[in-house]
Amino acid sequence: MRPYHIFTLSALLLFSCNSKTEKEKQRHTTDFFSVGAMKNVMWKGELDGVIYLDSLSENPNLYGVGPLEFLSGEITILNGQTYVSKVTSDTTMTVERTKEARAPFLVYATEPLGKKVELPHRVSDINTIEAFIDSIAAKRKEPFPFRIEAEVESAQIHVQNLPAGAKVSSPKEAHQGQTPYSLANRKVDIVGFFSRNHKGVFTHHDTFLHMHLITAEKTEMGHLDSVTIRRGTAVLYLPVEI
Repeated sequence: MRPYHIFTLSALLLFSCNSKTEKEKQRHTTDFFSVGAMKNVMWKGELDGVIYLDSLSENPNLYGVGPLEFLSGEITILNGQTYVSKVTSDTTMTVERTKEARAPFLVYATEPLGKKVELPHRVSDINTIEAFIDSIAAKRKEPFPFRIEAEVESAQIHVQNLPAGAKVSSPKEAHQGQTPYSLANRKVDIVGFFSRNHKGVFTHHDTFLHMHLITAEKTEMGHLDSVTIRRGTAVLYLPVEI
């Protein structure tokens, strides 16, 4: 074999290896973090912030959900933007885009959500969302974020609003002041996290999901308690590997 053929072959092999390495890097770009724990907030009264939101890196693929310190509001991170909601009355709230906040527990991750799936008509509430994601992510062992764009016929969210100075040693006490809000016929984003192994950490004991809803206008946001999705309007965004 002539020398330049050897050089060409070596260069091609090197390029192929480098390309493969770059592809592997692109596939494994997840940084997943769970800070604090829901059970410690609910049962031990650990209400102080354990993570400053301004410590999180600027990244359009950053997603997160959790409560505000002292259970005084809700936190949602969507496409790298951090939103904080607080109760102002039984029917109104404020939603501010800010990183000047802390959380007693927070789940967040940096992962491109490049897989787009139109939700089947049968997937229209929290139970069917969970079952659908569980079925199509059967091979995924690690927790992951997801996002849903949809129109909702109705939805119920809540915003934590613990009275200042209140002590917490049970879920009932933690829910003091929690304020529910009803939405109807709205375009929304739902930011969620799925895990089969984090009950009591960032999901409740009876679910694999923790989801927050924020309206398209970014005027209402909170923890998602119930939802009815309008058929044919919902798109689910998942990590590419799922």
